[in-house]
Amino acid sequence: MDEATSVGAEAAKEPSHATSSAWGGIDLGGTKIEAVVTDTAGAVLGRARHPTPGDGSVEDVVQAMYGALVDAARAAGTTPQQLAGIGVGAPGSVDTNEGTLGHVGNVGKGWTEPYPVAADLGELVEGRVVLGNDVQVAVAAEYRLGAGRPYRSVLGVWWGTGVGGGLVLDGVPWRGRGAAGEIGHMVVKPGGARCGCGRRGCMEAYAGRASMERRARKAERGGEKTMLFDLMRKKGRPRLTSSIWDKALAEEDKVATWIIDRAVRMLGAGLASAINLLDVEAVILGGGLGTRLGPAYAGRIHDAMRPHIFVPERQPPVLVAELGELSGAIGAALISQPAMK
Repeated sequence: MDEATSVGAEAAKEPSHATSSAWGGIDLGGTKIEAVVTDTAGAVLGRARHPTPGDGSVEDVVQAMYGALVDAARAAGTTPQQLAGIGVGAPGSVDTNEGTLGHVGNVGKGWTEPYPVAADLGELVEGRVVLGNDVQVAVAAEYRLGAGRPYRSVLGVWWGTGVGGGLVLDGVPWRGRGAAGEIGHMVVKPGGARCGCGRRGCMEAYAGRASMERRARKAERGGEKTMLFDLMRKKGRPRLTSSIWDKALAEEDKVATWIIDRAVRMLGAGLASAINLLDVEAVILGGGLGTRLGPAYAGRIHDAMRPHIFVPERQPPVLVAELGELSGAIGAALISQPAMK
């Protein structure tokens, strides 16, 4: 029995959990959609994971988000229509007030113009939907419930399809004008590799899973031997997932090792630059690759930062997200609560 089924079975025995004090959270990623139903304190009552439509339109993505929420609510013994509120953590440019999402490059076919995700999903759930940046809400959840609890100021870096970031400064989530924390688009090599955003030299161009896959395909076309794509086909995956990278690294695949080593160097340089600017107390590593590789690679990223840290005696620790892959969905559920917006 998987975890979602187990949680759902327990909730079914106690349907009183699924009341108006239950909240829905959706974490929209480039390869997966994670949905949870939580209580007011953030404890997970039900969860579900669906694949993100790889070539889907915005409308297809919204429908897939709703489908994942339906399954999470069912596991919790309720329906989306009975939830007190739903939050969505999404990549790109989020306008919380307007409920729109734009400049999304790694989801479905991608879209540039702001799209009314909150309104569309709200019609399906027949209720209120709140949007937030995916990494910002995940970092807020880690700050409140996870690895960030001992600290007042933290920087979160979410290493997955792209590389996102989120900030809590002196106990307050810092969003700037709505796009703060986009650490993946810090330039680590002027004129360097082309990023999915269209610019060159971004950290994400070296460390984002989508960019890493493009580099691996280029290596294979050039005649270099790698098991990455054999593993992908064996698992029936359309893309190189975090588990595939993990397996290839465990088998000491030369292409995977070189690409990950380069990603770690670029993460180290970019994170150190952010630390020199903000002087936060801790870095929290999350996202698909971050949680999968974190226990082995958090220390390596910390070491890669060291040569670039201005005050080395105060270099902050690099911690793995305690809420794991659910941090984004739990954070989304938290922002749907009026007091947490």
